Parts: sequence; structure tokens; C-alpha cells
Amino acid sequence: MVETTEGTSGDNLMPAAQATAHYPTGQENANGSTTKREEDLVASAKLGNRDAFAELVQRHRNACLKRATSMIHNRSDAEDEVQNAVWKAFQRLDQFRGEGNFGAWLNRIVENQCLMRIRESRNTHLVYLDESNDSNVRLELVGQSADPEDNLGLEEVVALLRREVSRIPPLLRNVMLLHDLNQIPMPDVAVKLGVSIPAAKSRLLRARTELRSRITKHCGRKGAATLTHVSRYSRAAYARAS
Repeated sequence: MVETTEGTSGDNLMPAAQATAHYPTGQENANGSTTKREEDLVASAKLGNRDAFAELVQRHRNACLKRATSMIHNRSDAEDEVQNAVWKAFQRLDQFRGEGNFGAWLNRIVENQCLMRIRESRNTHLVYLDESNDSNVRLELVGQSADPEDNLGLEEVVALLRREVSRIPPLLRNVMLLHDLNQIPMPDVAVKLGVSIPAAKSRLLRARTELRSRITKHCGRKGAATLTHVSRYSRAAYARAS
């Protein structure tokens, strides 16, 4: 169980001065509603308004996912890389100069993420133990059991995650727990929370962004890898026979 803390809305995630900022008047749709201009959303996002960033991503997410899927040919992996690209875009938002469309800029980050994943998969080689191998190479099966130090580190990481998740405002935390922890499909999550599917997705994005921001404060130069690294992964799996 995680301890709960008070939180009222996603607006608590930014300074009061930014939370009260409003968008300039945008274009009116045919139904009379106002659509915020993209450049205004970008400007607000750069000032720390995460709602504005979430709306930007929501506008272009389908196009990004379609592009990622066409490159990776796996829906689940494509969604992972789109999420990674969104996080990088959030970190590097100050690098977007507004010289082009935000969607095109985000799509380029998605493509780079997909290309890196493709290169990593090509560099992965499988060895079948039931087939004969080169006599000059000895396969050394490395023990994968964690030592006491690793176990203690993992316990501390779990405690850290629970603590930081508990500090996310309930409005955002609930959708993340339902979808990411309990593996409930997003349409069902929206029904449980009494909101639309786009609203639920927006809250999930904001919750993940908030959690990553909190976790980053505890990471070293290697980022999240600092928390998940265990010593057994550094051992050599193959050795040249003498």
C-alpha cells in the first residue's frame, strides 16, 4: 500500500503564477468552441504549463504512433518509443525554436527513437544451446541471482517509487494506477473515472511526466539507469577458450 497525500488537481504541479496563466484567444471552430493556437500552447508549455504540453502531445500522438508502428511493425514497441520520445521532447522543449510545426519536430524525435531501437535489435544475437558452436568459443552461463546488495538496492527503489507515486495528485495518480499498475484498458479506466477517453489519456501522460520528473531528482548522471543497474549485468557472458 502507498501512503496518500493531499492533492486537488494537476494545476498544483506548477507554480501559482503559471497555474493562473491563460492562453490568448485562438480560432473558433464551427461549433463555436475556441481552439488554442499551437504557438500559444508551445509558449505556455515552455513556461512550465504541463496542461499545454499534454494538449500538444494529444494533438499529434496518433500521427506519431502511426509513424512509429510503420517503422517498428509492433504496436506495443511503437507505443513505448512514442512515450520515450514525448519524454525527450518535454526535456528538450527549450530547443524547439518554433521555426516549423511542433508535430513535425515531435515526429523527428519519434523517428530517432525508432531508429535506435532498430539498431539495438540488429545488434542482438541469439545463441541456441542445442546447436553446435564454434570450438574456439566457450559459452559461460552466468548466474543471474542478485546478491544481497542488489536486493537491498531494489527494495529501496521500490520504496522510492511508492513514495513518489503517493505524492502525485489523486486526479493524475488514479488513472496511472488503474492503467499502468492494474493493466486496465484505457476505455475501462475512463468509465471508472467518469471521464472521456482523451481526458483519461491526458491525465495518464501528465501523471507519467510528473513521476519521471520526481524520479529524475534521485538519479545520477546515467539517469534512470542509475536506479535499475545491478552488478550482475556487468559480468561477461562469453569467454574465449584458451
